[in-house]
Amino acid sequence: MSRMSQSLELTERAQHLLKVLIERYIDEGQPVGSRALAREAGLNLSPATVRNVMADLEEMGLVTSPHTSAGRVPTVKGYRLFIDSLLTVKPLDQELIRRLWEDLEDLEDPQELLETASHLLARITRMAGVVTLPQRRQIAFQHIEFLPLSGGRVLVILVTDDQEVHNRIIRPATPLTPAQLQQAANYLNAHLSGRRLTEIRAALVNEVRAAGRELQSLLEMAQRLFSSEALEEDCLVAGQTNLMSFAELSDWSRLRELFEIFEEKRNLIHLLDQCIEAEGVQIFIGEESGYQPLEQCSLVTRTYTVGDRVLGVLGVIGPTRMHYERVIPLVDVTARLLSTALNQKITSPS
Repeated sequence: MSRMSQSLELTERAQHLLKVLIERYIDEGQPVGSRALAREAGLNLSPATVRNVMADLEEMGLVTSPHTSAGRVPTVKGYRLFIDSLLTVKPLDQELIRRLWEDLEDLEDPQELLETASHLLARITRMAGVVTLPQRRQIAFQHIEFLPLSGGRVLVILVTDDQEVHNRIIRPATPLTPAQLQQAANYLNAHLSGRRLTEIRAALVNEVRAAGRELQSLLEMAQRLFSSEALEEDCLVAGQTNLMSFAELSDWSRLRELFEIFEEKRNLIHLLDQCIEAEGVQIFIGEESGYQPLEQCSLVTRTYTVGDRVLGVLGVIGPTRMHYERVIPLVDVTARLLSTALNQKITSPS
């Protein structure tokens, strides 16, 4: 049997040495040599014995030797084994949990709650905190009003079941009277109230066909209103500049790529969306994210909810050598507290 096939059958000694190596590398950010590892492991092993174990771990792809040093550093595969099997997660201090809740409980505006959550994660971890805004794809349409403006324009006031109010200005192809606008609002409220935003565009195709000619122009505009613009996702990012303090991320070209992801957001949102259906804390390590600019980073996430409905995802982005034993419970508890706070502000859908 090859050493590679034995990767999931590491001896307790090899697991312990791998754990000690990763913990020291996370603390110091420098390759760990066999002599230092032999001292810290507490197993009364000679450096030669440690070197032999390290050679096995390297062949298994769990550690690697940078060309500039004889010491070793963990690989993505090594981190994954460490997190899944060797990590001891530390419970958060109750005083910290109390302070987190105090920062969230008195906020009335859901948007402010989300912004505060991202800033709290960034401040406590000294990394980047991210929170996706509630997914429009999961939100239901509740009520709509059309108000006439000058120049044939129409102000659309859209209320969703998360108690958010969205304003849009549209320009129907054919000018409509206040009475026609009221008729259109009544029509949409009667036929579409309670439906998810993702369902409405398709439903409007049929509504346009069935409606009288005087409504068709406005309903066609409503189709566009409920399409890409209404469904556009966004996320809040705080503490990006914290990442500049980590040597492995401080290269200017790498920082530029990272900041472009934070600025453009589309790829980041796509990555976070992969966590929507997952339970518990999710972790992407380095290349697991599928995005080259994040290959030196890890992303730790958890969903937040209202009632039994997932609204979005929050998390922390930092170097792969982050202190997972502290970051994982922090993300978990913050998501739970945010969910509790939102449940107090938003009426959960039936």
